[in-house]
Amino acid sequence: MDVSQLLEELFSRVHGHVHDVLEGLATEDLHAVPEPGSNPIGWLLWHLTRVQDMHVAEILEEDQVWVEPGWSVRFGLDPDPANVGYGHSPEQVLAVKPESADALRAYYAEVEERTRTLLAALTPDSLDRIVDTRWDPPVTLGARLVSIADDDIQHAGQAAYVKGLLQRR
Repeated sequence: MDVSQLLEELFSRVHGHVHDVLEGLATEDLHAVPEPGSNPIGWLLWHLTRVQDMHVAEILEEDQVWVEPGWSVRFGLDPDPANVGYGHSPEQVLAVKPESADALRAYYAEVEERTRTLLAALTPDSLDRIVDTRWDPPVTLGARLVSIADDDIQHAGQAAYVKGLLQRR
């Protein structure tokens, strides 16, 4: 297994988690909070997709999928490329209103396709490329990809937990 295949396998786990969580959910389930101030499933899956979209677009030096016409409207938001959910207040969290599970699936699918294209082109040497100098030490492509996958898997797990809580009601 080469490095591209390894990372493709890792990111395929995110795909499975996202789709498993969305299976059988009604739109109101996406917006439900198990406790005041907690994050609903719709926000968690939107956020993990936004983070992946932002970082992969930055790596590829392309615009984010999010700013393409139509995406932000399907979530009740503006197409602000800086809005990925970091630091959201409870009110901002609740303002993320995916119109349906299909909207989340479709947005994730488009971001995932771009990520797969990036992963397929990787070489071991490319993983050492510096992609972010704002940190000390600077962030390599390899570290950034692991960070994206880690963040995605954590948030998908949180969404699965919330789904379990909702199903117990």
